[in-house]
Amino acid sequence: MWSAFCFRLLSAVKLYLLGFKVLLAQLLNKPLRLPVMPRQDGRVAIVTGGGRGIGYEVVRHLARLGAHVIIGGRDEQEGLAAIQRICAEYKEAKVEFRKLDLASLQSVRQFAQSFKERNLPLNILVNNGGVMLVPEGRTDDGFEQHFAVNYLGHFLLTWLLLDTLKDSGRCGYVSSVVNVSSSVHRIGEIKLNDLNCCQHYSAHAAYCNSKLAQLLFSSHLHQEMQRGRVPVISCAVDPGMVDTALYCHLWTPLRMAQRLIARLLFRTPVEGAATVLLAALSPALDGDCGGGYWANGHREVTTPPSFEPQLQLSLWEISLQLLSLQ
Repeated sequence: MWSAFCFRLLSAVKLYLLGFKVLLAQLLNKPLRLPVMPRQDGRVAIVTGGGRGIGYEVVRHLARLGAHVIIGGRDEQEGLAAIQRICAEYKEAKVEFRKLDLASLQSVRQFAQSFKERNLPLNILVNNGGVMLVPEGRTDDGFEQHFAVNYLGHFLLTWLLLDTLKDSGRCGYVSSVVNVSSSVHRIGEIKLNDLNCCQHYSAHAAYCNSKLAQLLFSSHLHQEMQRGRVPVISCAVDPGMVDTALYCHLWTPLRMAQRLIARLLFRTPVEGAATVLLAALSPALDGDCGGGYWANGHREVTTPPSFEPQLQLSLWEISLQLLSLQ
């Protein structure tokens, strides 16, 4: 009991201290100003969690550039409202909503199957949807929620759409997989024998761990594509601390403080989406220049565990086993 309490307390303190450090860095560095990006006519993109926040701004910008964008999300009403706002702003925007619950492996499989049946290309996959600090719980498939939604659901989605991404990359521009991660991966830890956080549970630690898992997956996928000379790049992006609904599960007093601080110090969703869009669209990231971990418009060196080959491979293989993809 005491050790579990100490673990939860330490995890929370580490996360909030890192958040304070990130805020200071944001104050000292101007947010990225997205350069003019090339037109995306004829290209197709999928953005998970594209109904609000950073995802919405990514969808909005891609649609403005002429891409056919598919929002994958749980809340149909929210997704349709997002489409209505985008189409009111850009009359010729081609945006649609498809049901996708990343907490349900069945839903992910149905989404991918439905997409592939349409024989559309897939040039850009933005794995953006996620949860943070949700109460302890398991999905219907038996996985811890942060691990399931932030990592495993996106792993499965990417795997199921990988052949389409490869084929689309061979027809012109290199295809892109962009995983929206976070600086909190730096304090995450991957315990291969306890990915479900059964030994000690902390929502703070579970969130950080899921973001590290996302980064490990992103890096390993990129290396696999490069080794096979496949025209697909994969990179992870840190959008910074952005004023979105992701913080809705904070303890009430902290949530009230966050709302006040966010208006003054956090980045806007438009600013948070800039590096995501740069990673997805910039020709400079094609081929050998792609991959890596990106923040504020450039590649950054991050913690050693993030690029540990054996850890990447072990997590990849365990994920395949968990999803029965062997």
